[in-house]
Amino acid sequence: MNLRLESEFGRLNAVIMHRPGDEIEMLTPDNIGEFLFEDVPYLEEIQREHDQFSSLIQLSTQAKVFRLTSLLRDVLRNEDLRFEALRSALKPKGYEHVAEELIMRLSAAEVATSLVAGIKMKGLRRKCNPETLKSLSDQDFLLTPAPNSYFMRDPAAIIQSGVVSSHMKFAGRQREANIMRLIFENHPLFKDTYENAYNTSSFGEEIPNIEGGDVIVLSKKALAIGNSERTDNEAIYQVAKHVLANSDVERVYDVHLPAKRNFMHLDTVFTIIDENLIVTYPNAMKMKLTTRVYRKEGIDANGEAILSSEVTNESVIDLLRHEIPHLEVIETAQGYPEYASREQWYDGANVFAIGPRQVIAYNRNKYTNRALREAGVDVLEIPSSELSRGLGGPRCMTMPLDREPV
Repeated sequence: MNLRLESEFGRLNAVIMHRPGDEIEMLTPDNIGEFLFEDVPYLEEIQREHDQFSSLIQLSTQAKVFRLTSLLRDVLRNEDLRFEALRSALKPKGYEHVAEELIMRLSAAEVATSLVAGIKMKGLRRKCNPETLKSLSDQDFLLTPAPNSYFMRDPAAIIQSGVVSSHMKFAGRQREANIMRLIFENHPLFKDTYENAYNTSSFGEEIPNIEGGDVIVLSKKALAIGNSERTDNEAIYQVAKHVLANSDVERVYDVHLPAKRNFMHLDTVFTIIDENLIVTYPNAMKMKLTTRVYRKEGIDANGEAILSSEVTNESVIDLLRHEIPHLEVIETAQGYPEYASREQWYDGANVFAIGPRQVIAYNRNKYTNRALREAGVDVLEIPSSELSRGLGGPRCMTMPLDREPV
């Protein structure tokens, strides 16, 4: 598998998804803030909604849907990788010393499940009871869950030159990125073509953050990255150096976003659904935002791009008009203020393109979906009462691996 993408809308061939599991059951009204949720989803219903989503992708495109935990189980059949993955996951809370005892008692499938669902002491005591953990109660987590795992877009982003392996803003989500890097580096499907487009080797312990939701492939020649609450200047610069040196990309846009919930990532502001068609949140697109444009001036002795940059204070929509000829714009909720902010809250602009002018959207965003249909877009709807409680849309829940060229 090539692990290079040059569009956001080419016909989908392969995608990674994660079906919400027991990690959702670990959410309570007391800990949802810690895990970046604003409500407690109902597991059985969120699974039914997600199943409909993945089935719709397969029926509509015949694309291969890879399951995160299945890929992880494949990799963790290697005992050394299994031990290191478990030890690394336990380290942030200082429990890595338990990894050796656990690894003797947990199968590859159990470790894969635990890395996502977490481990509570109550369940662990049935398998072992290390003396050093006696201070923990049955309800304490030895390994915290990762309930955001069904938002597959954030841990990595596939771009024109390889894979941007994310470094997450919130420490509680970093395990998601570590899991994806483990899979890309070691799974037979990916390891021969995986190239990390975000080089962190020059940094110490303070690694600049970047999340996949901020990364949008504009075209074969251009990439946009949101400079948001969750993605830093230096990370964007490093990705720009890689993609400008190792692909046909000529421009990388560093788009500064306000640190607000409805600007969480660049893909909550707009998504591209055809070569000249985008769906947007109008309040964001018309704001004048500071944007830095990187271009390649040459290559140094180490094979790295030498960059030039310029700053503009145009609106995002004006920037896109320069980049995308004959741009057509669809606004969330058809631009009606009383509905646009409501539907943006539930990711009306965060649709998932499975082909040119064919998208999957939440059924609750009825005004945005109507506007899309009036523009000739084939809108396939999925139920969203529980999936939307995690504050992410259909694009957020998918990691495309392969698309047809456009």
